[in-house]
Amino acid sequence: MRFFLFLSAVALTAQERPSALKSVAFEQRLNEQAPLDLTFRDETGREVRLGEFFGSKPVVLAPVYYECPMLCTQILNGLVSSLRPVSFDPGKEFDVIAVSFDPRETPSLASAKKAGYMKRFQRPGTEAGFHFLTGNEASIKALMDSIGFRYAWDEKTQQFAHASGIVVLTPQGRISHYFYGIEYPSRDLRLGLVEASQNKIGSAVDQILLFCYHYDPATGTYGAMVMNMVRLAALATLLALGGFLLIMFRRDARGRVAQH
Repeated sequence: MRFFLFLSAVALTAQERPSALKSVAFEQRLNEQAPLDLTFRDETGREVRLGEFFGSKPVVLAPVYYECPMLCTQILNGLVSSLRPVSFDPGKEFDVIAVSFDPRETPSLASAKKAGYMKRFQRPGTEAGFHFLTGNEASIKALMDSIGFRYAWDEKTQQFAHASGIVVLTPQGRISHYFYGIEYPSRDLRLGLVEASQNKIGSAVDQILLFCYHYDPATGTYGAMVMNMVRLAALATLLALGGFLLIMFRRDARGRVAQH
């Protein structure tokens, strides 16, 4: 039901939307700074400062609430499924933070949620890279406002109406990429992490892909940059031709030497 509410919110104008959806949005705040001095509680109940998870690695942030009957589960399912093919390890190259925007939720609930997703992720040794946070209303509101995530409580359904998506932030806590919906292509998420890290993670292949693909903030996806692909193909052709000519010149030179 929640997913269809979200689709309706996208399709309708603000005037046409049901009252519960009129204040729901996920607006981009690219390059803006997240408030790292905010405090939350992690899944163990320990009070943590948001800035503890930043400094050296990019961060994937998922705004959800743990008792959401459908959409938030789909968001987290989609995130974990997208991360499985990515060779980067949470806790080493990047961190994942799920933050509940329901101030009534507790660390014990967050702990159960984390346990379920660690079992689903099936990559031992990465537990320290996943953080499931809860917090008070002030901290939650400040963080959600900073990433442009607006939601509303619907008295009729006794649920939150909200959009779906995840955010990638730089190691300094600046907003780098938005990925909308409930499914995130692994290639796009990997490239987003590489860019957010200022190319401190990733391989030479990632650099080639970033040359050929461009992040489109409007859609939250990477699209092919045709001219760059043409240039890369032309360069590859020139290198191949140069290599072929070099081999032929060497053969010809060896042949002349043999004749003498």
